[in-house]
Amino acid sequence: MMDRVWVRKTPGVSRKTAATSAKPAQPPGPCPDTPPSLVGPLLVEFETERSLDRVREQLGSVLQQGGRFKPPDCTARQKVVVIIPFRNRYEHLTHWLFYLHPVLMRQQLDYGVYVINQDGDGTFNRAKLMNIGFVEALIEYDYDCFVFSDVDLIPLDDRNLYRCSDHPRHLSVAIDKFNYILSSQTAFGGVSLLTKEQFLKVNGFSNTFWGWGGEDDDLYNRITVRGMSITRPDARIARYKMIKHGRDLHNEVNPENAIKMQKTAENIDTDGLNSLNFTVNEVLKDVLYTFVSVDLQAPSQ
Repeated sequence: MMDRVWVRKTPGVSRKTAATSAKPAQPPGPCPDTPPSLVGPLLVEFETERSLDRVREQLGSVLQQGGRFKPPDCTARQKVVVIIPFRNRYEHLTHWLFYLHPVLMRQQLDYGVYVINQDGDGTFNRAKLMNIGFVEALIEYDYDCFVFSDVDLIPLDDRNLYRCSDHPRHLSVAIDKFNYILSSQTAFGGVSLLTKEQFLKVNGFSNTFWGWGGEDDDLYNRITVRGMSITRPDARIARYKMIKHGRDLHNEVNPENAIKMQKTAENIDTDGLNSLNFTVNEVLKDVLYTFVSVDLQAPSQ
């Protein structure tokens, strides 16, 4: 087990090495701004029984260990990591991997998938799992775009690019559960994207939102406190289908969260990445994903 307290590190000093006679291979040119293999609207259904073994058989030959992929014939415009907060949702995860890997491949991303699993049966903390995903992913690769995605949301159009922009970006604009209507102008949950710099600027998520609700609103507040604004793709493209499920055990609505999100400006400098602590119990490298199991030191029930 590894106890970790995350501290931002100063980049190391690079050193030039002596030139050799061997001429390095030229890297491929940049991928086009609009990926050429997109198909547009997708047929998504959850009635078919799928297994992780079957998804591995279908997709494993084009993926690298840890759920990694790079386009073979061009250099991706961004290094993207998808971070999924997780506990006991294996059926949902199977559907997500089945649909999302082909979408992300067609979008020509240099990407990885991290599933951050909260061990034990303590109160769930989605936001803290997101922070941990940010930290753990950067240990292995220099990602510059961070996608924070719920495991139960599947895009219905692959033109909805999982690519960061100059502003924090909200992708899950139109969800079937809400009749494909944006729930509010301040909504920032479901599937949200920030660059590395943007996430550092807001000090990540708060670590104190235990139970359901409020952490996305607090992140939206952090973005505005830091003088930024969010963008969204066109709702005709940014459509999602949600896998139906009941409320998870130990993820009940926490009325204290509504009070905390009113104090974002007071807490942003002291509650977030710079106060993150956790224990890594296990890291598993599957061809479909990197699975990081962590102890959050959850409060007792």
